[in-house]
Amino acid sequence: MNKKLATSVLALGTMIGSGAMAQETFISIGTGGVTGVYYPAGGAICRLVNRDRAEHGIRCGVESTGGSIFNLNAIRSGELEFGVAQSDWQYHAFNGTSRFEEDGAFEGLRAMFSLHPEPFTVVARADSGITSFDDLEGMRVNIGNPGSGQRGTMDVVMDAMGWTTDTFSQATELPPAEQSLALCDNNVDAIVYTVGHPSGAIQEATTACDTVLVNVDNDAIRALVDDRDYYRMATIPGGMYRGTDEDVTTFGVGATFVSSDAVSEEVAYQVARAIFENLDQFTSLHPALENLDPTEMASDGLSAPLHDGAERYFREAGLID
Repeated sequence: MNKKLATSVLALGTMIGSGAMAQETFISIGTGGVTGVYYPAGGAICRLVNRDRAEHGIRCGVESTGGSIFNLNAIRSGELEFGVAQSDWQYHAFNGTSRFEEDGAFEGLRAMFSLHPEPFTVVARADSGITSFDDLEGMRVNIGNPGSGQRGTMDVVMDAMGWTTDTFSQATELPPAEQSLALCDNNVDAIVYTVGHPSGAIQEATTACDTVLVNVDNDAIRALVDDRDYYRMATIPGGMYRGTDEDVTTFGVGATFVSSDAVSEEVAYQVARAIFENLDQFTSLHPALENLDPTEMASDGLSAPLHDGAERYFREAGLID
């Protein structure tokens, strides 16, 4: 073999041993509907991972899915490597409770980091007289369609408040896509969402008719948050929506980024590194991501154990002890 050919073979072997072989590592992120926050958040993660693909050899693709529960089940079955999920559903999947009781605990579920808060949001007609969460008693309230995350959260809240559907003069079960119209058509007095802000759906409700966002903050709510690690208090900034100039205090879940122990430590490490070393760019890619804090992302709302790769990066970066 001549020197030139030997050099070419050596170069090819080096490429196969590093870049080309690593190029075979493909990861897919499950998100949500294309009009929500999950899809652009997943797209932002992929964009940053793919930017350094030549260095680490990981190729990232984003998929629009049915949301949290679909993503968790798909990660469990190996159809997805990563996904976005509400912090409460992360908890239930890992522990085998609620919708995951039949399948049992997903012990291989791993947390990567938390994303934006998803406050429990109550929007009321301005002429309804509703100024606090307690004022919903005796009113016409859309509590959400059965099986939705919105309804699941509302059921928990109603239980904490000692309420039933009979507490309201009317309890409708409209899906999120229909409730803004129902509010502005005066078919209900108030609607609930669990959503990241700013939200196009809430923007629709607050611009189509005169509405107010209502504080959801009392002893029962505070006790609920204290009792469940996957809940946290949240603030919806005043002035974000027409009709509500002051900050609104409520509680909610957090959107979280999850994976499983089937994903290698190195892949998870590189994904975490791509986001946290480019956090300014990441947070600029969607308004709901603007106020993310790296220390909170590494610890808040994470019910499953940290993935070994994410944990390694967080320790190197000084984000956890």
